[in-house]
Amino acid sequence: MDRAARLAFALTVLATAVVPLPADEFTESLETWRAERVTRLTAPDGWLSLIGLHWLQPGENTVGSAEDASIRLGTGPAYLGTVELTTAGEVLFTAAPGAMASVARGTLRNAKTETFELNYKEGRPSVVSAHSLSFFVIQRGDKLGLRVRDAESDRRRNFVGIDYFKADPSWRIEAQWVAFPTPREIPITNILGQSSPAKVPGKAVFTRDGQTFELLPVAESADEELFFIIGDATSGEETYGAARFVYAAPPRDGKVILDFNRALNPPCAFTPFATCPLPPKENRLPIRVTAGEKNYRGQHD
Repeated sequence: MDRAARLAFALTVLATAVVPLPADEFTESLETWRAERVTRLTAPDGWLSLIGLHWLQPGENTVGSAEDASIRLGTGPAYLGTVELTTAGEVLFTAAPGAMASVARGTLRNAKTETFELNYKEGRPSVVSAHSLSFFVIQRGDKLGLRVRDAESDRRRNFVGIDYFKADPSWRIEAQWVAFPTPREIPITNILGQSSPAKVPGKAVFTRDGQTFELLPVAESADEELFFIIGDATSGEETYGAARFVYAAPPRDGKVILDFNRALNPPCAFTPFATCPLPPKENRLPIRVTAGEKNYRGQHD
């Protein structure tokens, strides 16, 4: 065996390890994680509360449940107000008289007309609320839209729970972490067909069924939580077709723990009003990952 072959063999061995946990600890930890996951998903502002995604047109957009509203909402007052998209890229909301709308984290521009500038460029966007209804501005590529929530949505009320593959400790894998000298950029495409660059600080290398695989995480650096967007041979059959997500703690001592028992469905599996990323080609595994969340049985389109 030459030097290159020995090195490749050594890396494969190093990259392969099932991380043992006492059975009780493994089960309890996974059950806690699943319960917390459901709590977040079914929260009043969780993904199940989404009832609309409406792209803004330049100029004034009337917002409400009336038939002639340019952005017609599925619930709420007939006329909630107007949302103006200015040529400078500002988004201004003016409440309709008597609409009883409130604005959180917005900047008051005109007290007489109750006009607010809605922030969307920072981590916490401005939120417009009226009773159980709320919306905020999102940006996808060069498009701006209103993401609308209703805390009393049918999807939230009719949530049927999440189905899982049987918990399997063998899918809790200690992978070798290979840091890149300089973070790379790869294009991540979403379900709308829009692509944007994402930073990749390194790769996780592991083996399964005698094969070696590499997964690329999206993260600004290896010092933060790693986000893997994956597909596998179950995609579109037992699991959601577009992707599943796996999160991992930052690498430690050249290792990263990939627990596929915590592979979760993206928001798009539960609602048509999300814009989820698709796996890069490097993260499309040719094997069946029989761990984590299965297809959602409830309403999702």
